Amino acid sequence: MSSPNLIKHEKFPSRYLRNRRDLIVYLPPGYNERADRPYPVLYLHDGQNLFDGSTSFIPGMDWHVGQTADNLIYEGRVEPLIIVGIYNAGKQRLGEYTPTRAPKLGGGRANRYAKFLLEEVRPFVQSQYRVSGGAERTGIGGSSLGGLVSLYLGLKLPKVFGRIAALSPSVWWNERVILRFAAAAPVHPHPRIWLDAGTREGGRTVEDVERFRDVLLGKGWQPGRDLHYERVEGAEHNEAAWAQRVGPFLQFLFPAG
Repeated sequence: MSSPNLIKHEKFPSRYLRNRRDLIVYLPPGYNERADRPYPVLYLHDGQNLFDGSTSFIPGMDWHVGQTADNLIYEGRVEPLIIVGIYNAGKQRLGEYTPTRAPKLGGGRANRYAKFLLEEVRPFVQSQYRVSGGAERTGIGGSSLGGLVSLYLGLKLPKVFGRIAALSPSVWWNERVILRFAAAAPVHPHPRIWLDAGTREGGRTVEDVERFRDVLLGKGWQPGRDLHYERVEGAEHNEAAWAQRVGPFLQFLFPAG
């Protein structure tokens, strides 16, 4: 199989965050043949870890998002979609991916990161690529702190993001503030959410993520319909583990047909 169709936009600037980062865009098979067809779009954080082992946090260990999406689209199991990998900003990652400021750790710039996504990245992607409108055609996702910010922004902006992938989300952040936020948030319509945790991630990851799942169940999410929770036996907190879950979460969030 040929390599995935990836386009890199280097040093994309943000006036909200006052920095620059690369964006990497995956185009599905057949994109160039169908000039009239719009596609759903999935925005993923930590873009350097998604497609290329040479740019990954741990060299050689990436999520293989491009190959996985290609295979599932060719097999007719996932709807053809555009995937936008947004690189993290290195030392500023913790700040941008956290909704509140924690006493010792800092953070709390997720609302500013949201403006960057909504008012800078999204209009650029819509101007360059054939993207469908509407929340039900727009997803957001990530792992660890990237999973945390995906849950926060997805629940805060359900009329923008109708699909959320939260892999091993950092529910622990700032005394589990995301649990209180989710419990209080008036979320309509309900986004479709993929939630998971590995049993070898250490700490109370599984317990925390299951508490978050229970908050969603209490607010009316229904397993199998708009919520999928996966407890992954033996999975650690790293890119190799998350790579195994790309296919399953794509099939749940963007099923073909």
